[in-house]
Amino acid sequence: MSLSARQEKILECIKMYIERSGYPPTIREIGEYAGITSTSVVNYNLNVLQREGLIVRDKTVSRGIRLVEGASNRQQLPVRTVTVPLLGHIAAGQPIDVPDSAYTPDDIIEVPRDLVPDGDIFALTVKGTSMIDALINDGDTVIMKPAVEAHNGEMVAVWLTDRDETTLKRFYNEGDRIRLQPENTTMEPIYVDPSVVQVQGKVVAVVRTVN
Repeated sequence: MSLSARQEKILECIKMYIERSGYPPTIREIGEYAGITSTSVVNYNLNVLQREGLIVRDKTVSRGIRLVEGASNRQQLPVRTVTVPLLGHIAAGQPIDVPDSAYTPDDIIEVPRDLVPDGDIFALTVKGTSMIDALINDGDTVIMKPAVEAHNGEMVAVWLTDRDETTLKRFYNEGDRIRLQPENTTMEPIYVDPSVVQVQGKVVAVVRTVN
């Protein structure tokens, strides 16, 4: 996999900081160098670098980043990524409050072009474990396609207007009620009146967090 320009910038930051100071930068220092305001986005991109075998991380310490030998001299490959707005969090568990800035981008992530469809897309960070049997875990990022309706069985982000809450579940229209079904055998479905359900988007891809 080729790296995005942002990931190349982060790799450059780590190399330069170690050469200058003798120890690696913190996540906040990386963010300042790369122009990233969100520490979660820095962390996401560090996970990509670790998955690609370019760094080793120890998350138990604040500067737990080590360059893999040869990583700083790697040949840069053509970047084939797309920029996706990261709009906040979505609950994979019990619904959570809609943030004040709901659906207003607070940062961006870059994902492989082949991973996502053409057209408008956005990303949400998952909180909770109700979708683990669909291979979506706490801390993962779901890539969403905007939608206002859904078919039974589709995985959707919905806004429950009576509670002012959002959640990520499988959607089932049972006539007089909507069943929002978790993908976790230890959890019960959520039943709500159709009038309070507003579909916000459908899941088209998942970006896995590598620990």
